[in-house]
Amino acid sequence: MYLTKEIKADIFKKYGGKDSNTGSTEGQIALFTHRINHLTKHLKKNHKDFNTERSLVRLVGKRRSLLDYLKKKDIVKYRELIKDLNIRK
Repeated sequence: MYLTKEIKADIFKKYGGKDSNTGSTEGQIALFTHRINHLTKHLKKNHKDFNTERSLVRLVGKRRSLLDYLKKKDIVKYRELIKDLNIRK
């Protein structure tokens, strides 16, 4: 499986402050980015997988709304996060 407990804990430890802080906006955005990257690789091989494509679009929308929230709340953290995760604006 591509997303193990250890990978998830590392993501939340790096971006959420500690591994049990799973509700932080930064941690959720980082987790969504990890999942988006994985689904993108999957779709490059399986271009007819429309259910995965729909899931990817929904996930990108969720991440976009969280990024908008973070931008309103704290612009400095927003800029650091998009730079660190290599997310386009």
